[in-house]
Amino acid sequence: MAGLFDTEYHERKIKEYQPPLSKLDKVINWELFREPIEKALHVEPKGAGGRPSFDKIMMFKILILQKYYNLSDGQTEFQINDRTSFKQFLGLKIGSIVPDEKTVWLFKEKLSQANLSEKLFNLFAQQLMTQGIIAKEGSMIDATFVDVPRQRNSKEDNADIKKGAIPLEFAKKDKNGKRSKLIQKDTDARWMTKSGERHYGYKDHINADSKTKLITKYSVSSAAPHDSNEVENIVDETDNALYADSAYRSQKIEEFLQEKNCESFVHEKGYRGSPLTEIQKESNNLKSKTRARVEHIFGFMTNSMNDALHMKCIGIKRIKSAIGFLNLTYNLFRYEQLVRLQKVKMM
Repeated sequence: MAGLFDTEYHERKIKEYQPPLSKLDKVINWELFREPIEKALHVEPKGAGGRPSFDKIMMFKILILQKYYNLSDGQTEFQINDRTSFKQFLGLKIGSIVPDEKTVWLFKEKLSQANLSEKLFNLFAQQLMTQGIIAKEGSMIDATFVDVPRQRNSKEDNADIKKGAIPLEFAKKDKNGKRSKLIQKDTDARWMTKSGERHYGYKDHINADSKTKLITKYSVSSAAPHDSNEVENIVDETDNALYADSAYRSQKIEEFLQEKNCESFVHEKGYRGSPLTEIQKESNNLKSKTRARVEHIFGFMTNSMNDALHMKCIGIKRIKSAIGFLNLTYNLFRYEQLVRLQKVKMM
């Protein structure tokens, strides 16, 4: 039977391995997020009795580890109970009460209803800019698909959804008076084919600092609209120079960048009968050395975050919340990496 000192030895050895969550915990001031979370989720107590609620920051940290490891709510509950490194990250001990999967789901739902993921993302991004960690010397924009569970609908239902209408079959109420079918359907996601590959879901459009690869702004759309449609939502007067691939090259965007006093380093396009000149090709190659860094961000989300660009939730509201936490989680881990590599000073 393990004794007290055996448990302490075990926990100490886990810390010595420096798991990712332990590294993150050393550099993040989690209290930065407490006030907006508690303010948004504050509920007046109804009286004495009942189990006290879990600490909001601990619940917030659960969502960060969940997003980093791309875990379902059920897997999250199990892994916290099973893994010492998860308990250490959350400040829990062996035998501590762990939030169950319904509690985790409900916390996410409340944050989604309060549109809090975007606020928390902006709070941390603003802190990075205030500290001078993000200097905005150059910005990179790009978009990636966020795939969600594919729907099995009839052709008629899909035609209605494409028009922006709710199919009548989805709107029917069950014997309990609930639209149970509609709850299980995603009427906001769309299909898109790129490079011969079919995607169903949404897009995460990001603006990232070219020096640090930290995300400064983002927006969310279905998978269908062209990437360039979101430029005005993720680029503003704080961007001094913009790097992007040729998909973002148009007269409208160039005029928009001029209005924002933002120097354009967007790749030039070749057209039928008017191919790129050698000078234009060389210019694009030079721009690529900076622009290509944005791909590292999506690579981290796919590889280090266990295929985090495949999500299980449905509906634009939940997806916006999930993508907000995805981008925030990336920034937290990228910031930790920059501090560890001594590229920036700790806040």
